[in-house]
Amino acid sequence: MAASANISTLSSSSGLSKSISKSHSFYLNQPEKNPFSKPVFHHQKPQFTISSKNPISEFFSKKKSDPEENFVPYFSDDDDKPREECGVVGIFGDPEASRLCYLALHALQHRGQEGAGIVAVNNNVLQSVTGVGLVSDVFNESKLSQLPGDMAIGHVRYSTAGSSMLKNVQPFVAGYRFGSVGVAHNGNLVNYRALRHMLEDNGSIFNTSSDTEVVLHLIAISKARPFFLRIVDACEKLEGAYSMVFVTEDKLVAVRDPHGFRPLVMGRRSNGAVVFASETCALDLIEATYKREVNPGEVLVVDKKDGVQSLCLLPHPEPKQCIFEHIYFALPNSVVFGRSVYNSRHAFGEILATEAPVNCDVVIAVPDSGVVAALGYAAKAGVPFQQGLIRSHYVGRTFIEPSQKIRDFGVKLKLSPVRGVLEGKRVVVVDDSIVRGTTSSKIVRLIKEAGAKEVHMRIASPPIIASCYYGVDTPSSEELISNRMSVEEIREFIGCDSLAFLSIDSLKKMLAGDSQTFCYACFSGKYPVMPREIKVKKVGDFLDDGLNGPMDSIDGGWVKGPTNIDIEKEIDPMYKQNKI
Repeated sequence: MAASANISTLSSSSGLSKSISKSHSFYLNQPEKNPFSKPVFHHQKPQFTISSKNPISEFFSKKKSDPEENFVPYFSDDDDKPREECGVVGIFGDPEASRLCYLALHALQHRGQEGAGIVAVNNNVLQSVTGVGLVSDVFNESKLSQLPGDMAIGHVRYSTAGSSMLKNVQPFVAGYRFGSVGVAHNGNLVNYRALRHMLEDNGSIFNTSSDTEVVLHLIAISKARPFFLRIVDACEKLEGAYSMVFVTEDKLVAVRDPHGFRPLVMGRRSNGAVVFASETCALDLIEATYKREVNPGEVLVVDKKDGVQSLCLLPHPEPKQCIFEHIYFALPNSVVFGRSVYNSRHAFGEILATEAPVNCDVVIAVPDSGVVAALGYAAKAGVPFQQGLIRSHYVGRTFIEPSQKIRDFGVKLKLSPVRGVLEGKRVVVVDDSIVRGTTSSKIVRLIKEAGAKEVHMRIASPPIIASCYYGVDTPSSEELISNRMSVEEIREFIGCDSLAFLSIDSLKKMLAGDSQTFCYACFSGKYPVMPREIKVKKVGDFLDDGLNGPMDSIDGGWVKGPTNIDIEKEIDPMYKQNKI
């Protein structure tokens, strides 16, 4: 697929910003001349008036026709998984920063496949390339040659396909009174609407429907000095999940929310370059050594004068890290929240084999995320693991379906059963999760059509009964099958001979002393930070990409954020019924 790319350049040293695309320009004053000093823990109030003018120029291309707009998206009902919203990278002190950023984004491609971007800094100029598609679609030698410099940040994001999505592709670049800043964000702000309404009431104009743009506006209107205190000031107003990397003319800044919902790690290359990334797999590819996590509530500032400085962003409560990173999102070769993802998933499979055994001839996985748990199940059960389903990795963003409808076409396009493995066998199928159940039912039917004698589903996570509001795209709670049905009803719906989930008690027992540091909201409905106003998308309804006009116009596509009391009334009875 040909990528639609947007290239923009922002210069603060010249005092003039220009967008290469057909968009508006605005003027910038000279950047702050105060040298960056040791950490300051009080806010200085400069004697000037902050303009309420939109700090973000039109760095995103105008809407263009999509050559694939008449194609059918293949992921509609057959990608029945939660989706991680994005992955971020930041690199400081390497002459090939943008190229290393490009490779790191490749390693994080599983965290987002619909858009990618890089912002590099060269001679006090922030240059940006963003585009729709995979990293390899967006970037080539020509594009990377336009991103010189020893400092860069990058971003990959998941979103639903659409011609107007480009303006929401990060990193975002903005100019304000004292310079320019780029930001890449992984997470979701639960008080986004309140912040946006407040900013709009004060005259701010928004160009995107992304909650990340709110952060840039808050930085622009902050009266704190120096720059990193503007970030601290802005983050004090944020609620929810955010792991972010910022770049200015001379600094790279990494910040993680006080609960640490989303992962962010730091590493170093042999030449001393500092690297931040969502997962350690990105460090491995560019030969950076893993040093540590960015702690919840921490701000790390990197510049040439002082190296790496650590600041406490906010007093932080007990961490609430996303357990789904270990269940589904992260790559098995990553270390997330200080734990090996591979070891976690293998242990999940072993627990299932111990607590939900069944007489079987072969264990298979729903690739790719179910493989390690299936290996754990097979090893514990003493039953051979085989590849009973082969996944096609070459399915594009869209497909053309023949006029004569093919049943379960979307699943068959991606998964092919191996009849020689399945025929006449009692098969255990291990998957990481069940969301709406639509894909699971089709997979069971596919395996039975290949001749399997029995099909036993084993799910390496507890039942998902509540939506996530912290950076994961999940259906609304009424669309989650485990919120509407008991385990037995789900078994009947998907058509398997037996069904078992990993119990939440066993999951916590496996995590041992770390169990209190994880967020289980999607399994319990108990939210560490209440989603009191931000809303979660309904599948198939309005989506955040490309929305224009007032915020109220999208209310039909969202479900009001619940209270914990609402959750307990509506979800807990079903949770108790599903608890195994």
